Amino acid sequence: MAISGFSDIETQATLKKELPRISGSEAVIRSFIAEGVDTIFGYPGGAIIPVYDALYDYRDKLNHILVRHEQCALHAAQGYARATGKTGVCIVTSGPGATNTVTGLADALLDSTPVVLISGQVGSKLLGTDAFQEINFLEITHSVTKWNCQVKRAEDIPEAIAKAFYIASTGRPGPVVVDITKDAQGGMLDFEYKPTRFIRSYLPYKEIDIDQINEAARLINLSRKPMALIGQGVILGGAEQELKEFLEKSGIPAASTLLGLSALPSDHPQYVGMLGMHGNYAPNIKNRDCDLIVAIGMRFDDRVTGDPSNFGINAKIIHFEIDPAEVNKVVYADVAVLGDVKKSLPLITEKISKSDHTAWLEEFHACYNIEREDIIEPAIERRGAHLRMGEVVDAVASQFDDAILVTDVGQQQMFASRYFRFKQTRSIITSGGLGTMGFGLPAAIGAKIGAPHREVCLFVGDGGLQMTLQELGTIFQSQVGVKIILMNNGYLGMVRQWQELFYDRRYSFTELTNPNFELIAKANQISYRCIERHDELDEAIAQMHATEGAFLLEVRLEREENVFPMVPAGQPVHDIRLE
Repeated sequence: MAISGFSDIETQATLKKELPRISGSEAVIRSFIAEGVDTIFGYPGGAIIPVYDALYDYRDKLNHILVRHEQCALHAAQGYARATGKTGVCIVTSGPGATNTVTGLADALLDSTPVVLISGQVGSKLLGTDAFQEINFLEITHSVTKWNCQVKRAEDIPEAIAKAFYIASTGRPGPVVVDITKDAQGGMLDFEYKPTRFIRSYLPYKEIDIDQINEAARLINLSRKPMALIGQGVILGGAEQELKEFLEKSGIPAASTLLGLSALPSDHPQYVGMLGMHGNYAPNIKNRDCDLIVAIGMRFDDRVTGDPSNFGINAKIIHFEIDPAEVNKVVYADVAVLGDVKKSLPLITEKISKSDHTAWLEEFHACYNIEREDIIEPAIERRGAHLRMGEVVDAVASQFDDAILVTDVGQQQMFASRYFRFKQTRSIITSGGLGTMGFGLPAAIGAKIGAPHREVCLFVGDGGLQMTLQELGTIFQSQVGVKIILMNNGYLGMVRQWQELFYDRRYSFTELTNPNFELIAKANQISYRCIERHDELDEAIAQMHATEGAFLLEVRLEREENVFPMVPAGQPVHDIRLE
């Protein structure tokens, strides 16, 4: 209907004039603000200069963190996303700036982390000419993103960004790339932002099949030795309370994957530990005794299942999963409940009987007692000539009561995951599927920026730290109060452990000659202390805890310590080794 006194054509023209006429680069920034973005991680360059120029006028609304390497922009955005539940956002330039992000995109894809990356691109007339810093970024990122697109016109920018945020954050989350040519950034448009709520060809949430719910409830009610496996899907779906209600009614013992840690508090009476290669003895051993496995938001990764043909070999399997591609991919599911676990878990809880599996749970406790005596107590006790990783993690956890644990990849990752304690959800950030060394430092930066009210403790090895060591400069410039525990044993520890156990101690190129970390810390104005004796540990951690801002605690360790238990690669998880 026309406005009184105007024709339809005149009305449309009047409404159009009310839309602000802005550049494509400013449209990028306004689109971010419309999506509720408060923090951006990035690095400027020639093909993205127009967006950075627009950002200059919005510094009061958007916090830009200047990283020292584009890969670290992605990892920082991952840390931010996993600490907050929001979508992480990055901006980089074309060519090498864009290609430097590929490892971060792959890591985010495998660990289902929502990230939107805006990459600059050469002008549209130069596409395909091998122009300076031109690369076909869509082809490169096709296999490491959930979705990608290229924008060549300014007027298409808002819609592309709206789709990017919707796709990145819904269903099974993941990374998205929007590649924007320089002329699109410089072009003009009448700006109007409409958040995407539906894409016809994209159905992020499957309709829950009630017949599958009924069959799953039947199997749960019949089972005598069930075990639940908690994956990160519970955290991504915000279904922690629904999980607790399901477990407490069913009485089922619950184990966790690495990324599922903290979905259930560590001290919950039904929690029996972490499953997998360096997981706890009880869930790995009892895997063969289960008559039912209830997998909730996990994908049966090989580090969890070991030999999949022997996983849950005597059990029926129920798989709660949001991504149909994961069902029956590794392990056959007798019942597959597709959909959002926040919606499907209450449906199953309503239909199951109140059950008591105390006797079965006691079998897990008996296995735990074996592990405690043979593995845990020796690992955390202060004995021998040198500090060891387990005792360091235990001591830090005792003083940092409710911190976010961030780890790099390797032995310290496994020790930290085993011996840290989790009280609330979103309390562990680590690289699971890709196992990216160098992930820890930038991810810790993103986590602390996203959750400034919480302490962030980063456990990192001397090898992993040196992969992204330059990000100490980001900590210095942006004043990020991360507490860094450097586990220094002078080796690429996990590779060395495999060389010891499976390659006759042939330590081929795993020994490190390290720099002076104290000088590096001081160069970045980061508080520092180095310890190597048991009697220094508690006081040094207290000093770190009391220090405002960032702190680097270097711990010089037993050089050839191994992390156990361990399931040899490709073996059944019940063949777990205690030594």
